[in-house]
Amino acid sequence: MYRVVGTSGLRVSTLGLGTATFGVAPRESEAGALVDKALSAGINYIETANTYGNQARFDRTGLPGWRERRSAEEIVGDAIRGRRDEVVLATKVSEAIGDGPNDGGAVGGGLSRYHIMSQIERSLDRLGVDHVDIYYAHHPDPATAVEETVQAMADLVRQGMTRYYALSTYNGWQLAEVVAAADRLGVPRPICHQTRYSLAKRWIEAEVLPATRHFHLSVAAFSPLGGGLLAPSPADAAAPLGDARWGGPSFSDEEIATQIRFNELAAEWGIPSTHVALAWVLAQPGVVTAIVGPESCEQLTQLLPAAEITLTQEQLTALNEVCPGPKGLWNQ
Repeated sequence: MYRVVGTSGLRVSTLGLGTATFGVAPRESEAGALVDKALSAGINYIETANTYGNQARFDRTGLPGWRERRSAEEIVGDAIRGRRDEVVLATKVSEAIGDGPNDGGAVGGGLSRYHIMSQIERSLDRLGVDHVDIYYAHHPDPATAVEETVQAMADLVRQGMTRYYALSTYNGWQLAEVVAAADRLGVPRPICHQTRYSLAKRWIEAEVLPATRHFHLSVAAFSPLGGGLLAPSPADAAAPLGDARWGGPSFSDEEIATQIRFNELAAEWGIPSTHVALAWVLAQPGVVTAIVGPESCEQLTQLLPAAEITLTQEQLTALNEVCPGPKGLWNQ
């Protein structure tokens, strides 16, 4: 199943393949088979980033350290060789790639023209392609004027280095700021916004989702299984759960209680909990794809049927009672 991204006409699969842990899980030697299986199953959206794979934050006990691993972009590039035309390929820029004054991040001009232009060239080289299809501003950069970022992205589109640009992890007012800048400059708007979104993490419904709908930006949802809360534990016990992958805490007692109630509903309906969680995300207005990060072909096989599930209104109501959304100005 495919959906149109924003007003672009570009169609992406409702399940997207995330590659943050490529090189760790799956190991580099297994990544090609996973990508082949995803493409053969109809998944055409693959997203990565210039900071995925070979950074210390992805290290796991008993596996090669980050200095011994190639980047996720390099691994993805190898995996799609010969099948590039089947892929809507996305990568990202803005996170820190080093400790230098222009190496990205919040204090290194992660969305400056200098950093964007240098990083797109490196990403294309690692991926082994002449263009990407979507280039994301991975996070907002408070040190760089929005106009500079938007103009740099528009120039990449004009030069053919990316077909479209998009945003990731922006707040609603920041989305509005980018769209306004694009309109002032007379350049294309972003087509999509990638954000963490799941039945267990619904804070974006208060402000971010209303903004994406207003500006006709589609939503690509990452962590649609709530960091593992809405899924069985990974086979690899070393895999971080909850916010632990971003340096935060794992699940709270309240979240565990929610997990129990959620699993009881899924069991009552006879639907695997992962399928319920993904189907819920895909039922939300504006969502075009749910980005999953299977660590093996077996895990991907288990997730694939979720794209074909349509929850009833009664089921959606029951899930909203277990995991209610925020109450705010825009969604009363």
